[in-house]
Amino acid sequence: MHSNDRQSAENPGPFGEVIHDWNVRGGVLAHPYRPVQVHDETIRDGIQSPSVVDPPIDTKLEIVRLLDRLGVASVDVGLPGAGPRAVEDVRTILRCIVDEKLRIRPTCAARTHEHDIRPVIELSQEVGIEIEVMAFLGASPIRMLAERWDDDLLERRTRNAAKLTVEAGLPFCFVTEDTIRSHPTTLRRLFTAAVEEGAGCLCLCDTVGHADPRGVFNLVQWTRDLLMGLGASPTLDWHGHDDRGLGLINGLAAVQAGVDRVHGTVLGVGERVGNTPLDLLLVNLQLLGVHDGDLTALARLVDVVSDACAVPIPVNYPVFGRDAFRTGTGVHAAAVIKAMRAGDAWLADRIYSGVPAGWFGRRQEIEIGHMSGDSNIVFWLEQRGIRPDPELVGRIRARAKAGDRVLREDEIMEVVAQFQSAG
Repeated sequence: MHSNDRQSAENPGPFGEVIHDWNVRGGVLAHPYRPVQVHDETIRDGIQSPSVVDPPIDTKLEIVRLLDRLGVASVDVGLPGAGPRAVEDVRTILRCIVDEKLRIRPTCAARTHEHDIRPVIELSQEVGIEIEVMAFLGASPIRMLAERWDDDLLERRTRNAAKLTVEAGLPFCFVTEDTIRSHPTTLRRLFTAAVEEGAGCLCLCDTVGHADPRGVFNLVQWTRDLLMGLGASPTLDWHGHDDRGLGLINGLAAVQAGVDRVHGTVLGVGERVGNTPLDLLLVNLQLLGVHDGDLTALARLVDVVSDACAVPIPVNYPVFGRDAFRTGTGVHAAAVIKAMRAGDAWLADRIYSGVPAGWFGRRQEIEIGHMSGDSNIVFWLEQRGIRPDPELVGRIRARAKAGDRVLREDEIMEVVAQFQSAG
């Protein structure tokens, strides 16, 4: 729906091409974007942050329902090997997916160890739903040095985990931690072993947020070439962290490089500075025309996670921050207001915004402050059914010009009440 809107909106009126988009015109230096699946790690990897609150089970169910509504392909519902509470939460979420016939596919995290994989198999059989096992194993030389591991040990663990999962009839995703800093010799051996034992997916991880976009391209291309040489066709995942502030752009680079699924967490919650922000990933995939789901509930999902996990949303956070679509500047607001008054919602949502607010459950907001003009005040009052009497407008203007910030609604209504009582 929205991708068609983007294309047809290039010529919406008598002025011909209203937006010339340099992001899609001109020379192309990279592969084109293509549709990709999105995988959520909020209620597993995300809650490993030392500052994040683990949400109650009812909230986890709401998060899963919203993810399903947004067209997210899969969700990590937990690590059952962590203990009885984890098992019970996973069981409840799985039953919700089955009973409510949700389309989202469940996955479970596990170490490459029978102790972690066996509970996933048992839950799958108990609830009657296929669960993708995402078995992770450290593969970088620095981790191997710290743990005193060698390639022989890693290959044995890879093969044993894959065999156990595949023999139980479940899909197996082999996750190499810190792939971006792992040696090709080790990766070749482990990926080959995983594929030979029936792995249907390989997950390339930037566990410590080391990658830049060039590194993403290099790693994905190397892996694709390896698989081609093996005559194998498992799908490829990208799992990134944001330690360098590159989580989102690396996720998009992975899409361009040709992965099939990208991982993220809502608001980027996760260890250290967090993961790829799933909400902003969805926004950008929608704007790029490669995600066709209805994302009007995305703002609701962000708010739910923010409240439940005790993660405040910065006011300037893209799209979902309080200030993302607010303007109190007279010139900017006047242009938005003119479009609104003309009934041109398309124009109003874009004239001073690179993101259409309505696509993602938000709206343009006109505020009143010391940089505002009368058009702000008149529009603000009319939106609330208050007649914009010139004297009232003047009083509000004087109150705003005397300050150094945007007025709160209660401050404006105080002026309105004083004016009405005086009249």
